Amino acid sequence: MALLIVLITCFVIILATSQPCRTPDDFVAATSPGHIMIGGLFAIHEKMLSSEHYPRRPEIQKCVGFEIAMFLQTLAMIHSIEMINNSTLLSGVKLGYEIYDTCTEVTVAMAAALRFLSKFNCSREIVEVKCSYSSYTPRVKAVIGAGYSEISMAVSRILSLQLMPQVSYESTAEILSDKIRFPSFLRTVPSDFYQTKAMAHLIQKSGWNWIGIITTDDDYGRLALSTFVLQTMANNVCVAFKEVLPAFLSDNTIEIRINQTLEKIIAEAHVNVIVVFLRQFHVISLFSKAIERNINKVWIASDNWSTAIKITTIPNIKKIGKVVGFAFRKGNVSSFQSFLQNLHMFPREHNKPLNEYAMLLSACAYVKDSDLSQCIFNHSQGTLAYKANKDIDRNFSLRNDFLWDYTEPGLVHSIQLAVFALAYALRDLCQARDCENPNAFQPWELLDVLKNVTFTDGGTSFHFDAHGDMNTGYDVVFWKEVNGHMTITKMAQYDLKNDVFIITDQETKNEFRNLKQIQSKCSKECSPGQMKKTTRSQHTCCYECVNCPENHYSNQTDMDHCLLCNNETHWAPVKSTTCFEKEVEYLSWNDALAVLLLALSLLGMVFVLAVGIIFTRNLNTPVVKSSGGLMVCYVILLCHVLNFASTGFFVGEPQDFTCKTRQMLFGVSFALCISCILTKSLKILLAFSFDPKLQNFLKCLYKPIPIIFTCTGIQVAICTLWLIFAAPTVEENVSLPRVIILECEEGSILAFGTMLGYIAILAFICFLFAFKGRKLPENYNEAKFITFGMLIYFIAWITFIPVYATTSGKYLPAVEIIVILISNYGILCCTFFPKCYVILCKQETNTKSAFLQTVYSYSSHSAGSLATSHVSLDSTNSNSTATNPGSGGKPAAWPKSKDLQTQACAHICNENVTGAPKTRPRKRISSI
Repeated sequence: MALLIVLITCFVIILATSQPCRTPDDFVAATSPGHIMIGGLFAIHEKMLSSEHYPRRPEIQKCVGFEIAMFLQTLAMIHSIEMINNSTLLSGVKLGYEIYDTCTEVTVAMAAALRFLSKFNCSREIVEVKCSYSSYTPRVKAVIGAGYSEISMAVSRILSLQLMPQVSYESTAEILSDKIRFPSFLRTVPSDFYQTKAMAHLIQKSGWNWIGIITTDDDYGRLALSTFVLQTMANNVCVAFKEVLPAFLSDNTIEIRINQTLEKIIAEAHVNVIVVFLRQFHVISLFSKAIERNINKVWIASDNWSTAIKITTIPNIKKIGKVVGFAFRKGNVSSFQSFLQNLHMFPREHNKPLNEYAMLLSACAYVKDSDLSQCIFNHSQGTLAYKANKDIDRNFSLRNDFLWDYTEPGLVHSIQLAVFALAYALRDLCQARDCENPNAFQPWELLDVLKNVTFTDGGTSFHFDAHGDMNTGYDVVFWKEVNGHMTITKMAQYDLKNDVFIITDQETKNEFRNLKQIQSKCSKECSPGQMKKTTRSQHTCCYECVNCPENHYSNQTDMDHCLLCNNETHWAPVKSTTCFEKEVEYLSWNDALAVLLLALSLLGMVFVLAVGIIFTRNLNTPVVKSSGGLMVCYVILLCHVLNFASTGFFVGEPQDFTCKTRQMLFGVSFALCISCILTKSLKILLAFSFDPKLQNFLKCLYKPIPIIFTCTGIQVAICTLWLIFAAPTVEENVSLPRVIILECEEGSILAFGTMLGYIAILAFICFLFAFKGRKLPENYNEAKFITFGMLIYFIAWITFIPVYATTSGKYLPAVEIIVILISNYGILCCTFFPKCYVILCKQETNTKSAFLQTVYSYSSHSAGSLATSHVSLDSTNSNSTATNPGSGGKPAAWPKSKDLQTQACAHICNENVTGAPKTRPRKRISSI
């Protein structure tokens, strides 16, 4: 910035103190008088005449390399001004122009800008230094141009001193939208923000994500590069390489850098799409060398060269590959075509470019049209002296169609819009002023009106936005070979507002499909069911494809990560493209295990029924009577039926009713069963207890009905409280990966454990009583079998606890069913099957006499043992207990054998035994 200020100051000093330029014609390209002068900046020549040394004097150098496309842009401005002058838009006010050739150099453009700022109607070209330019009148009121953003930036900083309106027709650098730094700059084209956005959108839409970028080393190139990189990141596109070329042809390193760029393109074999932000002369050199190396790619063209006819005429240009570009929106330029056809009739006085073109055309008079452009360019590398003669005029008139072939309609329309915008702003400004007087207004006043002007052209309304841009949109163009010649055809329109491509032609749709078939990716795309795993930290587009893990899925190609399924309701296998709904499972009625368990339950019920029938038919036998009576047996058998029936509530789809019923039914029925067995154990122990103290205690304890009701009632209370405060409910278990288990949640583990624990306590007490009477008479010894039954119960439920805690899934209820069946079968078999065996297979022992014989034998043996024990005790202790005088020294507490027999028979058989067996006990025992 400091260098620029110094440079400006130097030019101001030079222009203010020196004599005028040699002649205005040496500096001005084209001029025409008028009441209001409009400046113009066009790069009619591509470079300044090169020299071996740096310039030693601050003077404008000669320019070489006549550019037909830029020359046509100059003619477009002249034509547009002529159209305004020939219309009634500015009645009585004529527009003049002063057009300068920038030679694609910033210094030449700045010199022209200083000329624009010089004081109007002054004998010398002087730029006055003032604190305020509010009343300063320069020689021109506004400037159209320049084309290149680099030049427009430099010129705009100078013109901003006087807030002179500058309307560019091609400068697209995004930074020029900053009105703080460039307050007087406007343009009739969109900024590069939209162009880069459209490019990134096109690349993403075509399925490319690995591209290269070539740009120029100037403000335009660097800004376009940074903006485009941001846009590509937003569209998941990666930049493989960024090559920067010198901005100006005067740089001697251009050839070296182009060769290096081509080497980079060849090295990056996976890059098949290259975005090119270059000037036309860069592209010509790049493509010429690329054709020599057989480089075939897809080239994304910026608006600088997307419609350049000069590039399409490069020999063998079709070998370069496909070119897709963005061009400024076309308008109606038919009047300009008519102007070119009659260009030979247009006055050439004060129009150096037109004269030079006429001479170059004459020099190439015998060259065919296809080589005419190259011929003109070759001849323009030197300097030709203009000589007016009839041959020049004749050749000029005969080849008037040549220029139209090189016309870029988008740029011509953009220049027309720039001139029209100034004209409409002048119309509004001059309504209350005499604009025939050059001092009627200053440039800054025109700028205020110009920012808000609205006008129509071809039925379309145009205006500048808050950033000074005219967002006209883009045409997407495609280079296509037709009859051996490369033509530029329109593919689509790009809508800036909605960020969409508008395609109406079927042929164009086919072209887009063909573009999508071209691969330009760092890695092979990941198919659905896979995700990308980055392998290079600096590029997200280089990756490996890995399968989605379980319960994850991807349904598109090249997804960055797999999506998680809803674990509660869905699942997915490895490498899945979608989530599957989890199947609801439970222990169903048709499950093989459930059928087996239910069959066992039904079999158990059949056994219970069979036992009930057997016992009913043998009501009066000692075996049945010794089982606790018919009612007790029936209650126990009923409990077994309920226990077997409770297993049915564990099968089928869980419902609130079944969940609450199954545990309550099992808990209460099993507690009732154990309570009944407990009374039987207590009764047996009481019947065969010959210790008077113990017998008296057991007599007090033995209350069958209260014991059964109390023990069962406690269980009923536990289950009732469970139902009230934490009842079992149906829940969906979603912890398993692929299924939803519909199961009964017990509600309270404490209540569930209390219920089972209470049954275990009853069973343990029953076990103790039964264990105490395990050595009773063999044929009728229920206590031993009850002991076995309780042991089976304990083993089953002790095993159940860890199995139940570690089991999950639909077979969890089956675990509890199995334990119920085992414990139920164990108690049923140990309690009733031995008795059924005696009833059915040993009927001779199922008589009263046989029963009494067994009791008498056991009681006599027990009494004898007791007597022996007491005699031994007397001989040991000299001070023995008191004896019964009538008993010959026997203890008074000894029971008589007859009493033992009667007691055992009465308790076990539930009747009063008065008789005695025919076989008498041994005399020794009966005499006790």
